[in-house]
Amino acid sequence: MPAYGIDTSIFVRVLTGLPAADYQATLKRLAAIRASQPEHITVANIVIAEAYAVLQHHYALSKSDARAAILSALTSGLIEPTHGDAVIEALRETKEPGLTDRLIALDYTHQRATVLTLDRKMATLAGCERL
Repeated sequence: MPAYGIDTSIFVRVLTGLPAADYQATLKRLAAIRASQPEHITVANIVIAEAYAVLQHHYALSKSDARAAILSALTSGLIEPTHGDAVIEALRETKEPGLTDRLIALDYTHQRATVLTLDRKMATLAGCERL
């Protein structure tokens, strides 16, 4: 189990760099934790999904720019997704179903649960079944 998991407020700060003073303080603290701990600092799928929506709604980023920003942060070596490479692959995927559906599916399949959905596109993902 990781020693640290960050919430959306920290992740959005890392992604946007705003406000600048908070961003610098956040990066400094995360870097200090990372340097002193062998465990990872992780980002849960729900935090990634929330940040994805925040970047689009409040910062006017396109979906592709929001995905690119998240991907950059999660491959920087400072923080990483809780579900590892599967999240990185989901971020790189540009066709439907969208990122949030992919993250939902990853969470359920990680729990060894079949995802039930009414969404035809989401039902095409491994571990998903149309109800």
